[in-house]
Amino acid sequence: MEIVVSNKASRPLYEQIVLQIKAQVMSGDLKSGEALPSIRSLAKSLQISVLTVQKAYDILQEDGFIETTAGKGCYVSVQNQDFYLEEQQKKIEGCFNDAIEIARMSGIPLDKLISLLTLLYEED
Repeated sequence: MEIVVSNKASRPLYEQIVLQIKAQVMSGDLKSGEALPSIRSLAKSLQISVLTVQKAYDILQEDGFIETTAGKGCYVSVQNQDFYLEEQQKKIEGCFNDAIEIARMSGIPLDKLISLLTLLYEED
């Protein structure tokens, strides 16, 4: 598992860790049941605070991406990838519904909304 963090990035360090681990789970680079580095070892390898890694792992556990077993460590959740994708799609649908409501109230046509989404998606 490779994680790279930067103090110069706009996102907090814990969020960078969360996003990278989620991406690795979603892509299949991290498999169900696979052990994650201990909080201390990841903090040491990234040269950051143990509390920062703990916060990242707590968020990953809340979101269902990892499971923690006392005395044994943290593992990628055994839930399948389809579950993760479904959860993410639900979040996106909620955001889209909000955007569509604003667009309709503002008189923004669908083609402009699609163009905006395409532009924003391809920007990163």
